[in-house]
Amino acid sequence: MEKVIERFLSYVKTDTQSDPHSETYPSTPTQRPFMETLASELKAIGVDKVTVDEYGYLMATVDAVGITENTPSIGFIAHVDTSSDMSGKNIKPRIVDYHGGDIALNEDTTLSVERFPELNLYKGRRLIVTDGTTLLGADDKAGVAEIMTAVERIITSGKPHGKICVAFTPDEEIGRGVDFFDTAAFGADYAYTMDGGRMGMVEYETFNAASARITVHGVNVHPGYAKGKMHNAIRLLSRFDSMLPDERPENTEGYEGFYHLTEIGGNVELAHADYIIRDHDRATFERRKEIFVKTAESIANDEVKVTTEVKDQYYNMGEVLKGDNFHIVEQAVEAMRKIGVEPLITPVRGGTDGARLSFMGLPCPNLFAGGENFHGKYEFVSVEAMCKAVELIERIVFDAAGVE
Repeated sequence: MEKVIERFLSYVKTDTQSDPHSETYPSTPTQRPFMETLASELKAIGVDKVTVDEYGYLMATVDAVGITENTPSIGFIAHVDTSSDMSGKNIKPRIVDYHGGDIALNEDTTLSVERFPELNLYKGRRLIVTDGTTLLGADDKAGVAEIMTAVERIITSGKPHGKICVAFTPDEEIGRGVDFFDTAAFGADYAYTMDGGRMGMVEYETFNAASARITVHGVNVHPGYAKGKMHNAIRLLSRFDSMLPDERPENTEGYEGFYHLTEIGGNVELAHADYIIRDHDRATFERRKEIFVKTAESIANDEVKVTTEVKDQYYNMGEVLKGDNFHIVEQAVEAMRKIGVEPLITPVRGGTDGARLSFMGLPCPNLFAGGENFHGKYEFVSVEAMCKAVELIERIVFDAAGVE
């Protein structure tokens, strides 16, 4: 099972950070070569049907072995890109035998129990941590490594199984992960994204999500003669932000939605701010977007022009998964219990490729990959959780085929 760790440590050496400002697909030039590397690796472990298409999607099929046509075709999906929030270049991971207390990442940076109390859950386990200067990339190269390892183990086991479909996607972190995903070509009846957090997590509800931008056209006048004339676009943006409800990521949890300021820039004459808007409830989500627009309109006047652009990104996949497709979630929960993992059913406070895929006709809940504190230098992943994720994939496949 150490193979999954070897793969992960190898994969994070490649910088595959996505770029939200790029107009190419994939958004960065390193993602496609990494897909080609993964394609070669899949072929080397015995997967014959492997493609990387014009958009950089890797899709692979492991044909059924000794199974009737009634066995479902199950997909497993992970994304290769890392967040643009922090550098993913020259990642230097190390494995820590954790027995409690703080972990010094470098001379200036400490992963502390006080700040990250979830560390208390990992006493006696091995953790892979950063050197305090980059993110780790467990989101979602842990998922990639787990799927690769599970597929290899299933093939070499020689046990009967149904058709297995694998996909690795680019640009999930910037909301474009399935823009060109061909669900028909993928060929699965349903799928799971291996893109969750701590061991046991089963997620079938996501936020409804939108991106939003406000642009303020102010009036710039020499500051020495500005009284009654200047309209500072930057200060107007600050006022706008203070007028929004105080529902921000740092103040919310569980099913609570938020407004999140992600970027601000400009000058006195012209300034903009980018936000993401999130809520699990569709009606509340729609109201949040209305509040954003109306608040922006309230700071405009005859001399100040304010514009907004709000774009929906994805919707709560629970709308698709709670009905006739809920057996997919139940299947994962049962498989977890069989491998000795207590299921932890939680709403996703973020998004996965599965959110959009579920509305594209491919029901797709999200399962744990084993990491914590994604998108920053305090990110870490549990070796034991990654090994259990491999077991989980195997168990789901064999259970669907009625194989012990």
